[in-house]
Amino acid sequence: VYITTLTRQRDFFSFNVQEIESGTGTGFIWDNQGHVITNYHVLENASRAEVTLNDQTTWDAVVVGSAAEKDLVVLKIDAPKSLLESLPLGRSESLQVGQSVYAIGNPFGLDHTLTTGVVSALGRAITSRDGTPIEDVIQTDAAINPGNSGGPLLDSAGRLIGVNTLIYSLSGGSAGIG
Repeated sequence: VYITTLTRQRDFFSFNVQEIESGTGTGFIWDNQGHVITNYHVLENASRAEVTLNDQTTWDAVVVGSAAEKDLVVLKIDAPKSLLESLPLGRSESLQVGQSVYAIGNPFGLDHTLTTGVVSALGRAITSRDGTPIEDVIQTDAAINPGNSGGPLLDSAGRLIGVNTLIYSLSGGSAGIG
């Protein structure tokens, strides 16, 4: 799913409060109850979020759970069950270096993007926004760019094995370590 975040901003001249788009990201449908998973940092500092589904309908999203220490958020949308298809679950503990993976996301606001790669390392550690270490992270060389955050990482059978969270890059572009 495509996630748009909005923030409230006061107009300098009129002092009217308006909502403006503050960012975009990616998420995925967890179940047919309307739960959507994304990264915590996608929603950070947002006053509101909208979720656009594959059929291009847009739904207001409500945060129903968050874990900043794991960089995860659960959103809820009230879309019809017929539009809510969840991903099959894989098993990340059985992954091997060299195994094919697919990253789905909306890099730079370009929706419906798929990149391919391999598991390039296992057992990495990253630091969450609140400084907490996140252990046993999957490293991939599939291109992950700004906007891919919160999207699913899939194994070669199309099963969910992880959440695209960040890239390691000095330039801000994909450097082959996601």
